[in-house]
Amino acid sequence: MAYHPLKQMIEAADKAITEEDFDSLMAFYADDATLVIKPSLIATGKEQIHKAFLAIAEYFNHSLVVKQGAMHVIQGGNTALVIMETVLETTDNSGVTSCISRRATYVFREDPAGKWLCVIDNSYGTDLLGAM
Repeated sequence: MAYHPLKQMIEAADKAITEEDFDSLMAFYADDATLVIKPSLIATGKEQIHKAFLAIAEYFNHSLVVKQGAMHVIQGGNTALVIMETVLETTDNSGVTSCISRRATYVFREDPAGKWLCVIDNSYGTDLLGAM
């Protein structure tokens, strides 16, 4: 993929998730953003998204490491669809590590000042179709 500013932004957001810096993470989201927590469970708005990330960190034993794989950005005007491989590394309570790879989809909107904000965060991508 040719360089797109969203690549660096997503890397920074994933770093904030890995470091559990959820206050800083909220700067990447639009006020009306939606996060797919798991199939059939979503969080809408920054307050719910922040609470969801706290619960996600707890669920993964505070061991979640988020990394990016291949990424493709399709932009139309001030909206961009990001299709990418997201890799989640975790360690459970007994020390067993696992690696989950997902083909995620994200939608970003560029505000009038030129700042990109995530409006839909769906790490499950099209796998939602089989889960619902």
